[in-house]
Amino acid sequence: MHLNLLLKILNIFMNEIIPKTRQGVSLGNKIFGGAILKRDDFSLVISECNNEIENPLWHGEIHTLNKYYELSESIRPSPKDCIFLSSHEPCSLCLSAITWAGFTEFYYLYSYNETASKYNIPHDLNILREVFNINDGNYRKHNSYWKSYYIIDLINNLSDDEKNIIKPLMKKIQNSYSQLSENYQSIKNSTNIPLK
Repeated sequence: MHLNLLLKILNIFMNEIIPKTRQGVSLGNKIFGGAILKRDDFSLVISECNNEIENPLWHGEIHTLNKYYELSESIRPSPKDCIFLSSHEPCSLCLSAITWAGFTEFYYLYSYNETASKYNIPHDLNILREVFNINDGNYRKHNSYWKSYYIIDLINNLSDDEKNIIKPLMKKIQNSYSQLSENYQSIKNSTNIPLK
């Protein structure tokens, strides 16, 4: 993936997804968020964050999809003309929703293992294992419906010079999510979210 596109994606996390997530976490929601971009120019269509305190099904991706479908058809591009961004690897609910909505590719910033180990939210891995008998989150990343891309893998494939350009922005994003996680962990027990 081209450096400029990765920088654009990371700037959407920094300037769109993280601010909304910060507001959502302050209300007691988890740290997950998403965005939809036009495929042709990678401009932002919509971004949202987790809203589980309103409805436990409003995961970051689901809430993003909900807001996307609230857009007027006259301005809402087709899912096939868009890409989906997710802060964290989508859970089984969100994988299904992205599929049913017709998106053909999505990109995520943190893997299931990072979500469990860094952010103390292990439910994605647990549900995949317990309900679907999928160990270690090993679903098919490329299938007849869509292709998924782990942004860290894409960054690791850059040249050293390109990595040096992107590292400062990535560090800011990592620091932001660490702070968001600390905030969420400190207040999660005061919420009525079923899976904390």
